[in-house]
Amino acid sequence: MKKKSFLERLTGNIRVDEDELEDDFYEEGNAKKTSRSNGESKSIEVNKEEPWEEETDAELTVDLYQTPTDIIVQTMVAGVQPDNLSITITRDMVTIKGKREENQSIEKDNYFVRELYWGSFSRTISLPEEVDPEEAEAVEKHGLLIIKLPKLDKNRETKLKIKSI
Repeated sequence: MKKKSFLERLTGNIRVDEDELEDDFYEEGNAKKTSRSNGESKSIEVNKEEPWEEETDAELTVDLYQTPTDIIVQTMVAGVQPDNLSITITRDMVTIKGKREENQSIEKDNYFVRELYWGSFSRTISLPEEVDPEEAEAVEKHGLLIIKLPKLDKNRETKLKIKSI
C-alpha cells in the first residue's frame, strides 16, 4: 500500500491511477465501484454527508442602466409583499433582499408543473458611479421594481461664506 500524499491526507481522497481503471464505473450504496482492466473491481468509499455549501438565497435578475442624471435598477418582484422586501443603498452599491412566500393551500401531490421560485432572494450590485443614497427613490408597479439613484455631480461647485470669529 502506497503512503498517502499530503493532499490525500488533507482532503481524505485517494489516488487511483487512470491506466488501471476503465472508463465505466457506477455507484452502489455509499461505495463507488470501478472496474480495472485486469477484471478486478475495487470499491472506493464515497462520502455522502451533507453538502458543504450553505443554502443560499436565489440571485435576483436585474437591468441596470443610466440616464444623464440617474442610474436606474429594474427587477421583477411580483408576488413579494412590501414588508418582505428590503433595499439598502450606499454611494457605490445597492442590495435588494426579499422573500416570496408560497401559497400553502395547495398540496404538492396536486401539482403537474412547479417552475416558480419561492423563498429568499438577494442581489448586491456594484454601481458604475457614485450616487446620492439620500435622494434615491423606489417604485413598484405591477411587479416591476424601479430604483432611481441620482448620480453625484462631482463638478458641482458652491461658494462657501467665511465667518469671522
